[in-house]
Amino acid sequence: MDNHYHVVLDALTKASSQNAELLKIAERQLKSWETERGFYSILLNIACDKTVDLDIRWLSVLCIKNGVDRFWRKSAPNAIANDEKDAIRQKLLTCFNDPVNQIALQFSVIISKIARFDFPKEWPELFTVLLNGTQSTDEIHQLRALLTMHHVVKAISSKRLTADRRMFHQLTASIFTNIFHLWINYSKLFLQEANRDFLKLKELLESSFLTLKILRNLMVNGFKDCSKETDAVTFLTLIFQQVGPFIECRSYLKDRTNLLEICEKYVVLLIKILRDVLEFQPFSYVQFIRPTLECSVTFCFNKSFEDRMFEKLIVQFLNLIKGILVCQEYKPAKLIEDTKNAMTLEAHKIKVEFFTYPVLKEICEQLLSRYFLLSEDDIASWEYNPEEFASDEGGESWKFSLRPCTEVFFLTCFHEFRNLLTPLIVEMTKNVQNNSSRDLIGILKKDAIYNAVGLAAFDLYDEVDFDNWFTNILIPELRIKDPGYHIIRRRVIWLIGQWVGVKMSPEMRPLLYEVILQLLGSDENLIVRLAASNALKVSVDDFEFSIEQFLPYLEKNIAALFHLLKEVKECDLKMSVLHVLSLIIERVGTEVRPYAEALSQYLPQLWNNCGDHNMLRCAIISCYIHMVEGLITLSEGLHPLLLPMIALSTDVAQPPHVYLLEDGLDLWWAVLDNTSAYSEELLSLASNIMPLLEFKGENLQICLQITEAYIILCPEVFLKRYGQTLVQTFLSAVTDMKNEAIDMVLKVIETAFIVFPEDGPILFQPMLPFVLSLALDSEVLPISLSVYLCLLSRVILHNQTCFGAVLQKQANESQKDVGTMLGELLDVWLDKMPLLYPVNKRKLLGLALTCLLTSNSDVVHERICGIFLSVVEVLNDLVPLTKHQNGSNIPDYLVITPDDISQQDEDIETEHHKRKRELSRQDPVHTVVLRDYLYNQIMALQQSVGSTKFQDLMSTVDIETMQQLEKYWKY
Repeated sequence: MDNHYHVVLDALTKASSQNAELLKIAERQLKSWETERGFYSILLNIACDKTVDLDIRWLSVLCIKNGVDRFWRKSAPNAIANDEKDAIRQKLLTCFNDPVNQIALQFSVIISKIARFDFPKEWPELFTVLLNGTQSTDEIHQLRALLTMHHVVKAISSKRLTADRRMFHQLTASIFTNIFHLWINYSKLFLQEANRDFLKLKELLESSFLTLKILRNLMVNGFKDCSKETDAVTFLTLIFQQVGPFIECRSYLKDRTNLLEICEKYVVLLIKILRDVLEFQPFSYVQFIRPTLECSVTFCFNKSFEDRMFEKLIVQFLNLIKGILVCQEYKPAKLIEDTKNAMTLEAHKIKVEFFTYPVLKEICEQLLSRYFLLSEDDIASWEYNPEEFASDEGGESWKFSLRPCTEVFFLTCFHEFRNLLTPLIVEMTKNVQNNSSRDLIGILKKDAIYNAVGLAAFDLYDEVDFDNWFTNILIPELRIKDPGYHIIRRRVIWLIGQWVGVKMSPEMRPLLYEVILQLLGSDENLIVRLAASNALKVSVDDFEFSIEQFLPYLEKNIAALFHLLKEVKECDLKMSVLHVLSLIIERVGTEVRPYAEALSQYLPQLWNNCGDHNMLRCAIISCYIHMVEGLITLSEGLHPLLLPMIALSTDVAQPPHVYLLEDGLDLWWAVLDNTSAYSEELLSLASNIMPLLEFKGENLQICLQITEAYIILCPEVFLKRYGQTLVQTFLSAVTDMKNEAIDMVLKVIETAFIVFPEDGPILFQPMLPFVLSLALDSEVLPISLSVYLCLLSRVILHNQTCFGAVLQKQANESQKDVGTMLGELLDVWLDKMPLLYPVNKRKLLGLALTCLLTSNSDVVHERICGIFLSVVEVLNDLVPLTKHQNGSNIPDYLVITPDDISQQDEDIETEHHKRKRELSRQDPVHTVVLRDYLYNQIMALQQSVGSTKFQDLMSTVDIETMQQLEKYWKY
């Protein structure tokens, strides 16, 4: 394609046009050229041509990047030819200094992707060119060289093979000093000129920022022990020296937004580098613990720096201190003298010397009086946008958000220095309780201290008589309706929620439920109501939750939660309230029945109004799952609502199934589990299960569980309608399944065999040769072999014609006769029989072996000794000589008697389990007495072959086996 420059340029021009027709044609053309020789060289020439329109150059660069991802690797199909790769590499080294920022960035990314494959073997000159570029007098060229080096270093540092790690260490050793000195020069120049209106200030700051990014990757990934590298130690030392000047410099840049943003990122990156070294090389960092603590505490807790600090930097500092406090390498053994590592002892010593009581007291007071206080923005948000204020910052928000960061930091300090901080917190709590001031400052201060007491609940266990505090202090606080006191009511109910599972006696629970119910009232502040719903969730989810105590409040709580659910608009808050409701329904179980109608009034409307909020739909489905489980058969009245919901959630043709599938399957299973009889609508829903079975993913188990439930619920209509499809689906699916998944599929088929002992094997006959071949595999594990043999045993017991046809088919494919095939099966069977468990499976296999005695097969007769031995061993497992409680003999403890059935507690069984129990009454394992069946088969064998041959057969049985056989005959 060397001469096709203009053809490709024309296609790119059309592809960047707004004409849909031209766009489609051009995309097809470009797609067809992806594997053509020379295509990417032409794209690069177009991308480098500054006379070409910017949009076309941009599209060309993106095509190159996608091509590198797909075709640069040597082993890739249609890989780019080596000579073209050489040309592209050389060209890139001449054009990465593009003046257009977005094009230059993409060139840098492309170079880094190629370098990950080709450096250093195919591209040894790469870093020489880039380092030379950093020395260029052309500022753009210099900046682009740094940008490219940053992306290349980042890409190469991510490789984890030993040889790659070694190569990166060598690279770091060769370039670190150069980059380090560049950083020093750029940062010094910037700081010198920062308070002037200097035209090159932006370029200096960007260059300094890029060199710092490069140094970060080199420090973390390029040194085995950076404490042994002089430049690395100097670099970390200089970071502490630069933090203050750059924070100071930030104040000069407040009117220059573009510079201010980069400056803030720069300072944050300085602290991130310290955090990285601490995390990945903690022992190398020991010498920097003291300066880190001094620097961090000074900037975060010295009021003179309050106006100059900004949120992201404070978060980094606090997380850096937290990293030192929680670092396991810095924690000595319980007995200090047992600690063997000197660096651990040194780190511990530094921490103890630094965190004296005055320092901790100042940190704690600053946290509570400054960082924990609600800000003016918080109060305004509470008033004008309460739902946004109430949105919970969960997960790992402490890594980047100030409020959760300060709370986690406080808790870390409290864990580490509990003995020193506990008296301080207790004293501060008493002071705010004794202070009757209800002005805003007093309210905010009390809110902050209560926040601390709630966070440290576990650590304050021995210091607080919570029952007394709850009744005498906190409940009266909740009754105060002064202006602004909703802040305290919200904090108090949150605080109670924190302590419920820690130290609240069960006798207090009814009082707690009354308090929560009052705060859930529609006349209460919305934020307080949401906090009360969370407290209710915690109290219901507690280990000591008592249904009896909660029942008097159940109806009113459900009503209050529904009112709250209607009132909130934010999807996350609706989900939060729904989760509380769902949890209540789950915990009270069948006690929810009287409120089923009320529960069903709002959820359908909420479902219909969800729009694209699929996570909210998931929460609604979860709520319905617990409702169905609590209502049991009464849930059948909800089917008109639930079945369309399940249909949408489990239909792979519907886009929402991506989000709803897992919960939809759980709801489907709950419906089947608690349905007494099938309906046409429920049966029609089964059409959704077939495509899901083909996926063979993580939902396979529950899909098979649902399939089995249908087979038991409505076997005739289900298998008549879906049987052939099910067989074909299973047949195609098992060919590339793991053994565990195959076993699950075959257990479903075995259920069908129990339901239809004769017709089931005929329906699933196409699968049986596959099962037979699995059983004959010498590598098969006993747990899987038992599944295969159980399936074949049921065929032998109920449809020997089908079994013969399966043997014949497998014999034809293996070019063997039927007798040889049966002999191989029996040899495996008898050899592995002692390894197969549980006993119910062993009994089924014993019944099948016993059944074969009358097959008039010489192959069976030749193995009669092994068959008798295997069956006798099963009889021994069935404990035939034990007396029943009423004095009668137990012929076979797996046989279900009328007494066994009457002892079942049907109240705790679901409808599905009842059906399974009834089905077990059809299973030969639970209906046939093996000892009696063996005796009858032996008598039938004697009559069939005659006395003479019978005696000859019995003479092949060893004496010990014969003695055990006779024992069971006489019994």
